[in-house]
This record gives sequence, C-alpha cells and structure tokens, in this order.
Amino acid sequence: MPFKIVRKDITHVKVDVIVNTANPKPIYASGTDLAIYQAAGADELLAERKKVGCIERGDIAVTGAYALNAKYIIHTVGPVWVDGKHEEFEILESCYEKSLQKALELGCDSIAFPLISTGVYGFPKDKALQIAVSVFSRFLLQNEMQIILVVFDKKAFQLSRQLVGEIDSYIDANYIRQKRRTEYSRRLFRRSRIESDITCDSEVYEECSRYTEAEESKPELLMSVPMPEKAMSLEEELENVGMSFHDKLFELIGKSGMDNKDVWKRANLDRKHFSKIQCDEKYHPKKKTVMVLCIALELDLEQAKDLLARADWAFSPSSKVDLIVQKAIIDKQYDIYQLNLVLFQYTNEILGV
Repeated sequence: MPFKIVRKDITHVKVDVIVNTANPKPIYASGTDLAIYQAAGADELLAERKKVGCIERGDIAVTGAYALNAKYIIHTVGPVWVDGKHEEFEILESCYEKSLQKALELGCDSIAFPLISTGVYGFPKDKALQIAVSVFSRFLLQNEMQIILVVFDKKAFQLSRQLVGEIDSYIDANYIRQKRRTEYSRRLFRRSRIESDITCDSEVYEECSRYTEAEESKPELLMSVPMPEKAMSLEEELENVGMSFHDKLFELIGKSGMDNKDVWKRANLDRKHFSKIQCDEKYHPKKKTVMVLCIALELDLEQAKDLLARADWAFSPSSKVDLIVQKAIIDKQYDIYQLNLVLFQYTNEILGV
C-alpha cells in the first residue's frame, strides 16, 4: 500500500494506528498531544497512559484509541532540538522506526504520523521531513502498510531552501516561456490584421516584427514534433500503428531488470492497481499513473514523453505538476517519496495514490 500526505487534523484520520508526539511523563499539555487526548477522551486515555509510566526519548508505548477512529495510539517521545549534535537525528529516526515496527507486530494495515518534534521541541521542519520520508521509504520497500503523513497546515511543512529555490526557478522559467508563447500568438494575430490595414501604423508594425523575430530565434523547451518526409495514406498509417501503452510498459519493465513488485512499490502504487494494468491490455491509465511509472522505471525525458504519448497524454507546460515531474526526470531524481514532498509543497497533490 502507498504513502500519502494529507493536510488535516490527525484526530480525524481513519487508520489502524495514530501516532502521538508524547510527553516523556504521563501528562499532556499542548499541540498534537493535547488534540489526541481531547479527541480520544482525556480521562480514560490518561489513566492508561499513567500505567505505562515514563517513556524514553526515541522509544514508544501503545494504548487503546478510545473515541478516536483507530485501534491503537502509539505514543512516541521525540528529541528536543539543540544543535543537531546531541543525537537528535538518531532519536527522531528511532521514533518512526519503532512506531512502524510495532504497528507491523500488531497486524495493522494503516498508520498516521504527525511530523514528530517539530512543534515545541523545535526540530527543523525540513530536516524532520527528510528523516520521516527516508524511514517510510525503507520500510515500504520491505513491508505492506498504508502510511499517512498528516500536516495540520502549510507552516508545518517545509522543504529545504535550496530545493525550493531550484524548483521556483524552474517553474518560473517555464511559466514565463508559456506566457510569451501565448502573447506571441496574440501579437501574430494582431500583426496579420495590421498588415491588411491600409492605414497601418509603421511603428506598431516594426515593433511586432522585432518581437516576432526575437521569439522565433529563442530555443524551444518543448520537444517539437518532426514532420514526415512523405505523407502516407490512411491504410499505410494504420498498418504502422506503434506499440500500445501496455506492451511498451512491460517491454520497459523487462529491460529494466526490475520485477513487477519493485515497479509498483517504486511508483507508490498499490498491488491491485498494478495488477489491473498488467492484466488488461487495453487499460487506459490516468496521466499521473503514467508519470509515476516513468519515475519508477527511471526513464529519461524522451522515453517518458514516448510512454505518455502511447497513453494519449503529454506533459503540459502550464501544469506545475507536469513541470515538477519533468524537472525530476531531467535531474535524474527518481525517488517518488521525495518527489511527492515537492509536489505537495507546490500543488497540494501527490502521485501514485
């Protein structure tokens, strides 16, 4: 089962296990801890929590979920951030790893996490996010479980400044080019009208000409479609129909050396979805499904465009999702979990679920 990110109150998520960012002592005070106690029924939950006693940082304890829409609450105590040199990273990693292992032992199919230690404990959000996703990624390669990362608001979700800067620059550059194309088309239309007008203003005409020449001299970011050297008849075209999406996909999988399980896990798809693609030769996938398969198979940009085209799709220069996926492919960044962090930051969307 896949990993996803949602923005909501964690107490409203329906899962087998809700993870609580607990106080080391059997008390509750603020933030996620307070919200979970109040939603579950503070008196009953606190009574059971007191039986557990103190919890060491990086460790866990399990209680019932009471009024929550879950079976269990796993209480884990995260690190207090000092400077990153006091085992903060190791302790935080332990919180996630032990919680997942316990959920597995309990026979659970789904678990919801907050971003542990990023509240009053002050752990930098971008670093905490990377630790969480790294642990999830390793776990899901070996195990089956629905993992949901729950963020309450935009402030709780931060990527590194360097990554944000690179993505911003890429999106801005491509949006600017798309806007120029749109304006260029409008000006060409106006120019054709000016040329046909006897009373044409020569200065306006020259300005349009200069703009047109400048635009035509700029390199294209998108792949241009080559024109056939010789037109073929309809019968000839139909005799030369290319490989279907289904056949091309499984040809690529065969060449990759991966087995099917590797592919659907790396694509953040569930087994049932992938089985449907495999069994139905005429299956028409959604665009996002094709994109995650491109990421899982580590295709280059031309291969990705080809696979999309075989499913009647294409990258759009006016879609932030498409631009971010293209940048990941160009940069050879094929980790679907890291890609989904970026997508969620910019679009509130993720791929594969």
